[in-house]
Amino acid sequence: MKTRQKKNTTKLALFAGAAALAAFTPQTHAQTSVDSLLNKLEQKGILTVDEANALKAENQQESAADFKRQYDAKMKMPDWVTGYKIGGDFRGRYEQFNTTDNAHFVDRTRFRYRLRFGIVANIVDNMEVGFRLASGDPAQGNSGQGNSLSANTTLQNNGTRKTIYIDAAYAKWTAINNGDWLLAVTIGKMDNPFAFTPMVIDADYDPEGGAITGGYTINDRHSLAFTGAAFVLDELSGSTQDPFFYGGQLLLNSKWTPKLSSSIGVGFLQIGSPAKLTTGNVPYQNQGNTRDAAGVLLNNYNPIIADASATYTLDSFPLYHGAFPIKVGGEFINNPGAGQNNNGYWVGVTFGKSGKKNTWDLSYRYEYLEADAWYDQVVDDDNVAYYQNAPTGAPAGNGVGAFGGTNVKGHKVILNYSITDSLTFSITGYINDLINNPVYNGVNEPNSTAVHVMADIMWKF
Repeated sequence: MKTRQKKNTTKLALFAGAAALAAFTPQTHAQTSVDSLLNKLEQKGILTVDEANALKAENQQESAADFKRQYDAKMKMPDWVTGYKIGGDFRGRYEQFNTTDNAHFVDRTRFRYRLRFGIVANIVDNMEVGFRLASGDPAQGNSGQGNSLSANTTLQNNGTRKTIYIDAAYAKWTAINNGDWLLAVTIGKMDNPFAFTPMVIDADYDPEGGAITGGYTINDRHSLAFTGAAFVLDELSGSTQDPFFYGGQLLLNSKWTPKLSSSIGVGFLQIGSPAKLTTGNVPYQNQGNTRDAAGVLLNNYNPIIADASATYTLDSFPLYHGAFPIKVGGEFINNPGAGQNNNGYWVGVTFGKSGKKNTWDLSYRYEYLEADAWYDQVVDDDNVAYYQNAPTGAPAGNGVGAFGGTNVKGHKVILNYSITDSLTFSITGYINDLINNPVYNGVNEPNSTAVHVMADIMWKF
């Protein structure tokens, strides 16, 4: 009896010593140290196999509990935060501009990158708060703030340190989400809530203001999506007529068969106080609108936009993994606020869909966007045409070269290939002309076809 008690006491003392040793050992090594000691005791016959395994299991449980206590003490979020998500992307780009029919055009190549990183915190009562940081070059004529249409940073100036800007900062409350109805309110600087294409709003444009988004499921085939928003365009300390824009959009999404789906939508936009959006008040990134010599817009902008698309999905397609979608679509815009040059449209087709490993898509689009169909400073800045001479109202020393904006017609081709779920390679090409060439010294400048090519590789994380 005494022998057994003595043996048990010895075992208990040895394990206590091992536990004490673990207490002074870093967490990453504590469990390994105790397990090694128990293995030695087992080999010497002081502990049986079952006793050693039991003590190892007990040690693992205690280590896990201790780790959780330490983690919660140092990293635990407030009780009202239910979770968070961290993510972003990095994109490297090679870019080229050239033309074949104008000796004044200066061929250009440049290398750029885009880095975005952010966090979204989910909060009780269906709320979330998010922010995102992004790289970027300064806006034209405004060295303190970034380009509103691009988060690209150009490799230049002998490796100088580059700037990081606030790309998004918002709060969102999902007031209704009951299966049939969805309604959410967002305030701050946010991703564009409208479903308009870059012909209307550039894909990198993150507006500032408030938005209401939602949807209604009509039945198992049809659903509605709607957006209403108002955004600030500028704040003028010496005026009560700050420029802003607001609008709404309604979409009907339908799934007619397992292979055939469609979408049709209508929307409107309105700019308040457009005459305050002079080239001196707002960074001049694009061009195309009709302005006077002082850079003041000469038209109102209250366009109506309609769009439609249809997608048919094949069971398979050569060199493609999985079901293969084919999508045709188009978009039309008309601005009653201008008496002429006030229409725009695009039509196109997309084969496939990238995003998953070994998937790809190939798309073609023809676009025709007249000068005053919509405000030129928010449309696609990659869809460029060449200006041999600066148009009326352009800031001094600006306006000559390849510019995005309105008054552009031409072709766009995109090829995307997803090497992995997180890595995609893309090639984008534009071939464009001006619709109306500016008059310079009483003569229309010669037409010049601009070619803009971008090769991208992007990692998501």
